[in-house]
Amino acid sequence: MIDQEQVQDRRIVVGVDNSAGSAEALRWALAHARLTGGSVEAVTAWQIPPMYAYAYGWTPTGIDDAGIIRYAEKTLAETVAQVQGEDDHPVPVTTRVMEGPAAQVLLNASKGAELMVLGSHGHGAFAGMLLGSVSQHCVQHATCPTLVIPK
Repeated sequence: MIDQEQVQDRRIVVGVDNSAGSAEALRWALAHARLTGGSVEAVTAWQIPPMYAYAYGWTPTGIDDAGIIRYAEKTLAETVAQVQGEDDHPVPVTTRVMEGPAAQVLLNASKGAELMVLGSHGHGAFAGMLLGSVSQHCVQHATCPTLVIPK
């Protein structure tokens, strides 16, 4: 029998953003958790793009934060259910929707985790240098080992 405290120490945080790459990262994390007795925490970040708030000198008072959160929770739950449905022995997944820039949300969520798993959008090294990316930022700043699943 697996000790519950050991499972907490074996937490795997997965960034899920409704992309094929993040679904693949979730698949990998579930398989790894099943083999190691770990737990999986799927995390989605949301935020209102700053350009909407400041580009024209107005603040977005009419934006429905609760609606955005409900949509993010629904999308995350659907992705988790779809990926878990592919497995004969699904691993339980805890889900979290957090406000903020994706990289910072994932870095905060992964504190104390055994591993963080992220998908790749497949932009390649050159595009990553020009555009930056959530996975690149997380790899550079995470306090736990971070795995990026290639596209």
